[in-house]
Amino acid sequence: MTHKHPVMRDRLAEVKLTLRGPCEIRRSRSDPTVHLFYRSDRPGRWTGVVAKRLDGEGFLVTTYPADAIKEGERLWTK
Repeated sequence: MTHKHPVMRDRLAEVKLTLRGPCEIRRSRSDPTVHLFYRSDRPGRWTGVVAKRLDGEGFLVTTYPADAIKEGERLWTK
């Protein structure tokens, strides 16, 4: 298993919280089957979780710390 964002290695609880209770969900600009979930960690910092749905199954693509929400169609906001 490779880790693009090693800082996220021990942050499974934060990833689950982001998926269960995001502050915002966006659709990827490049792939309509990909959704970007964001949850604020603290002012100006977010946990980003990228998930994809394919053939009725959903799976995690990646997670990362972010200082801004990426562009894309806003699907939901808190």
